Amino acid sequence: MAKRPLALILAAAALPLAGCAVGPDYHPKPASELGVPEAYSVPADSSREDLAEWWKKFDDPLLGQLVEQGRAANLDVGQAVARLRQARESLVQARAALLPAVTASGGVSRNQGVTGTGGFADNSSFSIGADASYQVDLFGGNRRNTEAAGAAAEAASYDVAAVLISVEAEIARNYVLARLAQAQLANARDSLGIQDDNLQIAQWRVQAGLVSSIDAETARAQRAQTAASIPSLESAYNGYVSRIGVLTGQAPGALKGQLEAVKPIPAGPSSVAAGIPADTLRQRPDVRSAERNLAAASARIGVAEAQLYPQLSIGGSLGSGGGTVGSLFDVITGRLFANIAQTIFDGGRLKSQVRSAEAAAEGSFLAYKSSVLSALEDSENAIVALKAAQDRAAQYAVALEASNNQAILARMQYRSGLTDFTTLNQAESALLSARNGLSQAKSDEATALIALYLALGGGWDLNSTPEATANGQ
Repeated sequence: MAKRPLALILAAAALPLAGCAVGPDYHPKPASELGVPEAYSVPADSSREDLAEWWKKFDDPLLGQLVEQGRAANLDVGQAVARLRQARESLVQARAALLPAVTASGGVSRNQGVTGTGGFADNSSFSIGADASYQVDLFGGNRRNTEAAGAAAEAASYDVAAVLISVEAEIARNYVLARLAQAQLANARDSLGIQDDNLQIAQWRVQAGLVSSIDAETARAQRAQTAASIPSLESAYNGYVSRIGVLTGQAPGALKGQLEAVKPIPAGPSSVAAGIPADTLRQRPDVRSAERNLAAASARIGVAEAQLYPQLSIGGSLGSGGGTVGSLFDVITGRLFANIAQTIFDGGRLKSQVRSAEAAAEGSFLAYKSSVLSALEDSENAIVALKAAQDRAAQYAVALEASNNQAILARMQYRSGLTDFTTLNQAESALLSARNGLSQAKSDEATALIALYLALGGGWDLNSTPEATANGQ
């Protein structure tokens, strides 16, 4: 019952004693200091678009379903959320240092003894008390520590978003690669069927004495090479499907039935509004996390500097006692005390801690700047890769049409005896190469688009506060 008044007395007494917080006040770094250009060095659309749910732009319901499953059940995201909870509890602990600590105690004792007349004496006593102590934040060490803990909690929140968008992109990338493997398997099996026919025709022509056995052996070798590629493609497909299963928080084989039906490689929009470099830095959660880590490191300099100055503690206690419960509050005693301490000699330990904190802040700044430049690098590389994949796809489409026509003519001429098997074999090889080349280019286009969405920081809500972002997970 005496705890609250005692705590208020101590807080009121300490309020005028609290001084300024030592250490540097953090200010965000300007773009010029981070090396951010006004525009990308490659052609890019400078307008902005909503990238929060970029996977829907591929118009593939199954892809969207898998990404949503990963957002809800991925284990790496769950670990990031757990680290965020831990960081928030550290903030609660840091804030607690700004308030007094109050403890209460109570006791009862009973003494029995024999009197001189042979009787028994029964003496009982009761006591109750409260103690309070407060470390006066004269030079702002506790406030700087709270500031650092708050920035670290915000960084952990952005880390959740960074893991989230990475998982989304990895699910989409493996989905595209699984569809590519299906397309390559279909190409190989179609070619295998044609090569079976070619082998049979070559064997008939050898038996008829029209050609040498070289044609049959060449056809047999070509068929075997195509057949040998199928197990590798099946193994790659299985790996992609297994990876998607794990990324969605399931067993590796959980999605095999769901992905078994062959579907085309998903195609997204032909272009993405990348905005300007400054937009990318605001959108990228890893960059924002690095900036918050820099703010935390800057605040920790103040924590270390505060240890160089005197430390003031004040406290007090209230207590009462009596022989009976009814007389417990007849007499109440109390006391107040203050203690000030200053380190005189520690072999340079405290000053070394300040220099260490300053070095850590410098390192955090370099890490922040590195994350900024890496974000710009990722964006420009993805923009160029997307354009290159689109150009390759256009050329492979032309190559496929020409190779298909060439193969049809070569088959007709070989069956009519107007050309040799080498010409047919070359035409069939070119057709398979063009089919796989077009499939690979389409896959590269989709994966480059995914990489661009990731590089631009898509996959989370830019307008969310760190707290809202984490609570949504």
